Amino acid sequence: MGSDSPSEIWSHESIKMAKSLIIVESPAKTKTLKNFLGNEFEIEASMGHVRDLPKSVLGVSIEEGFKPSYSNIPERRKVITKLREAMKSADTVYLASDPDREGEAIAWHLVQALKIPNPRRIQFNEITRTAVQNALRSPRNLDMDLVNAQQARRILDRLVGYKLSPLLWSKVKKGTSAGRVQSVAVRLICERERAVRAFVPAEYWTIAADLTPKADQSPFEALLQKYADKKIEITNQQQADGIVGELRTADFRVAAYKESNRKRNPPPPFITSTLQQEAARALGFSNKMTMSVAQELYEGVPIDKEGEVGLITYMRTDSTRVAAEAQEQARRYIAERFGPDYLPSTPRQYKSRKGAQDAHEAIRPTSVERTPDSLASSLKPPQLKLYRLIWQRFLASQMEAAVYDVATAEIEAGKYRFRATGSRVRFQGYLRVYEETKESAETDDTERPPLPILTPGQELNVIALRPEQHFTEPPPRYNQATLVKALEELGIGRPSTYAAIISTIQDRGYVELDDRKFIPTELGFTVTDLLVKHFPDILAVEFTAGMENQLDEVEEGKEDWVTLLHDFYGPFEASLRDAKEKMEVVKPKPVETDEICPKCGRKMVLREGRYGKFLGCSGFPECKHVVPINEGLNIKCPKCGGEIVQKRSRKGMVFFGCSNYPSCDFTTWLRLNGRSCPVCGYPLGEQSFRGRTSGRVKCSNPECDYSEKAASNTEKTQLDSVEEVGVES
Repeated sequence: MGSDSPSEIWSHESIKMAKSLIIVESPAKTKTLKNFLGNEFEIEASMGHVRDLPKSVLGVSIEEGFKPSYSNIPERRKVITKLREAMKSADTVYLASDPDREGEAIAWHLVQALKIPNPRRIQFNEITRTAVQNALRSPRNLDMDLVNAQQARRILDRLVGYKLSPLLWSKVKKGTSAGRVQSVAVRLICERERAVRAFVPAEYWTIAADLTPKADQSPFEALLQKYADKKIEITNQQQADGIVGELRTADFRVAAYKESNRKRNPPPPFITSTLQQEAARALGFSNKMTMSVAQELYEGVPIDKEGEVGLITYMRTDSTRVAAEAQEQARRYIAERFGPDYLPSTPRQYKSRKGAQDAHEAIRPTSVERTPDSLASSLKPPQLKLYRLIWQRFLASQMEAAVYDVATAEIEAGKYRFRATGSRVRFQGYLRVYEETKESAETDDTERPPLPILTPGQELNVIALRPEQHFTEPPPRYNQATLVKALEELGIGRPSTYAAIISTIQDRGYVELDDRKFIPTELGFTVTDLLVKHFPDILAVEFTAGMENQLDEVEEGKEDWVTLLHDFYGPFEASLRDAKEKMEVVKPKPVETDEICPKCGRKMVLREGRYGKFLGCSGFPECKHVVPINEGLNIKCPKCGGEIVQKRSRKGMVFFGCSNYPSCDFTTWLRLNGRSCPVCGYPLGEQSFRGRTSGRVKCSNPECDYSEKAASNTEKTQLDSVEEVGVES
């Protein structure tokens, strides 16, 4: 099929030769599709959604069965006009938005906004010639179960966000927000932090023996395990020193020695959550950056001699399924490149987790023949790093297992019993291509140095006895990878929402990243405690996970979406009424400093404004004297990791730069807002001129063109900025 010309493909009886219109979501896709579709098709982009719930008002008629009031998005006015013009010369309109419930909803909104007669829905898991040709051969009607699942999620999140957030403004402070999913994520981080702070370390000791067989010098390490066949626990130095004293006079000999083979199977190909976790561990990417770069690889990038090419399959999936054609291509590559020993007798199949949606394949390269090295000159550094990770993981997932020789020795010294383990790689298998990054605490017996060959009864020389003091450690704080893993395991949100959840709770000031670990702010603790007290169901992990399952049932046609909303809203509204009366006011108090106001003599207090912290007179509003803080902004320099500080030019103009100047030359004239660019990770800020801002947020990286509309300080815009991060994006 892949060798057919476009005209031969389109002559199929179900596809007319007259010009047809294909509407995709992004301009990047149009370039990729035009690269291999003929002139019979006009391809236009909707730029995502063209309709949505209105800003600033609820937009949902609860009395009319939760009827949404959608309106065209103002920023899409020109797009809609252009699409209407394109429809005039098209006899068929194909809707090719992303292959998920959000994409289905975008297609439905396009039908409503453009009044498309007889729309044809097509979807493809990868943007390749074959996949698109197959999709055009089998168009379908819109799937209203998918649309209704998206509508239910959108309305749920609008109800929670627009009802709870104003309550928090009146009880805590302006700008705070709550979300059906984001608030549960913050709760997890707060509970973990409280466990860390409440943790009381307990002392314990280990004793290691450095040993070697008497016949040859092959040292190895053994750890003390038992005394008189019972597990030994050493709790202080006196006890440890006493045991070492006894061991100095003991004879060490091998009590038992066993060798075995252990297979280590390759991990499955990536799904959305595991890609985010591994990219965070191995590449240091934020979840948002991972998804942004993956989107670029999926939609298509310009490749030497090929033009625009989609390099990976759809990146929002929780299925580990792989198409048979892709498996066969990988198997041919493995056999040719590494030899038959590296190829399993049958293609590897992986079982998806319970409740996973199987609409899409796992994340894989569209062709394993496009090796990372062959694309090095065509891809930007972040694209190449992520593509290499995806390519290696997929190829490894179809390879033979690694095989280890694992040895275990039991060593006796009087009544004391030591254990030593070691391993060596017998056959590399998939490790020729890829090895998964682990958290620092994750080790197993296949990661220890090899042991010498020992025999029972063999006498050993003691090189050294090493008592070592330790303290039990608190549970680890969440990082980007482990938070995603926790959300997935608990069933909170869906793969497509994790990046937005994590970005939003940082932007709202509920959590901060310190050494790549999430730590809740005082605001995060305050809001979480209030919500847990007055909305226990909304903040319950089980409730949120159960809601995700119900949304999946709507998607599968097993549950009515309006009934789901009705069952949710009754108890929620009752809790809301009670909270308005009973929730305590916990307005944050300004922090008093030792600075004295030069105008009135009162003490200055630390306040927080649009551009960060500043000193203001405690006599406000009678005295309005303020002093900008020319110190750290809690923003890390993207070049060297130093602190970003506010500075003034020789002409008195404010700018921001690295505190490590002159060794680091990072500077920007943007008014930094404490957020990071979702594309490259550099600080974001607003353009300003003579103290006035432009209304646009831009990236401080001169090589990045990311920008967005800035939020204002009015209550109307406060409501506009309440993001329902449960919406799949």
